[in-house]
Amino acid sequence: MNALLLTSAILVAMVPLTRWAVHRAYRAPRIIERGTPADVGLPYRPERIPTVNGRHLFAWLVPAAAAARPAPAVIVLHGWGGNAEDMLVFASVLHRADFAVLLLDARNHGRSDGDEFSSLPRFAEDLEHGLDWLRREPGVDPERIALLGHSVGAAAALLVAARRREPAAVVSVAAFAHPADLMGRQMRAHRIPEWPLGRLLLRYIEHRIGAEFDTIAPCNSIRALACPALLIHGEADDRVPCSDARRIHAARRDDRTELLIIPGVGHDSRDAVPRHAEALVAFLRRAMGEWPRRR
Repeated sequence: MNALLLTSAILVAMVPLTRWAVHRAYRAPRIIERGTPADVGLPYRPERIPTVNGRHLFAWLVPAAAAARPAPAVIVLHGWGGNAEDMLVFASVLHRADFAVLLLDARNHGRSDGDEFSSLPRFAEDLEHGLDWLRREPGVDPERIALLGHSVGAAAALLVAARRREPAAVVSVAAFAHPADLMGRQMRAHRIPEWPLGRLLLRYIEHRIGAEFDTIAPCNSIRALACPALLIHGEADDRVPCSDARRIHAARRDDRTELLIIPGVGHDSRDAVPRHAEALVAFLRRAMGEWPRRR
């Protein structure tokens, strides 16, 4: 009993330190865009899109190349510590294929407003507000909008597509299968013991973000999709192992979820986009052609 009381007292005393350490460790680095879509030959217009907590998101809208209207569109969201400029290579591919593209900065990233903290649920909130905004944009077909994200942005895209019926398709690039497993790998790399500190950290993070990991995990979100999905993952990813993509794919509800493994590619898969551009565009065109979706 004395040992139990001592452990409880230590954990209570650690709470303020734990809160500080978690916020410091998981604070997203803010990197401001230096270029614009014009640097890669794309037409664009900057936008400010309202999201929750009175904040606004910075975004670039790249119109479809073709004159035909209304155009299909793709909303593109970066990963942790990234920004819209990181995803311009996707915009180039999609623009050439006659899609309109909305490139978002999540809160605390790029030129978007700051907020108290970033998390997978908050990435998803920002993506949802981008979706609502784009569905009202003249010249965009509101029934042919796909979501594309990288890393935590990919996990957010899968979560939004699981909650909403408006997306026509979702593309996940380098998503982790489960947040608890991702953070467990990170803690082991820093030699943080699973018990009691590791579990305390995970429970605190769940409390802080207002969601249980099981409810937001991509390996669970994939089961609730009402639209086709494409999972892209680099075989040489040493941050999120390729087995995570296979785990998400194995949990799929039907055969409309496809898996594309790119040999020799790591977690930052932007350099590999030209290698899978044809498959990406073909998937989106098939998905858009499936409208109306099965529900």
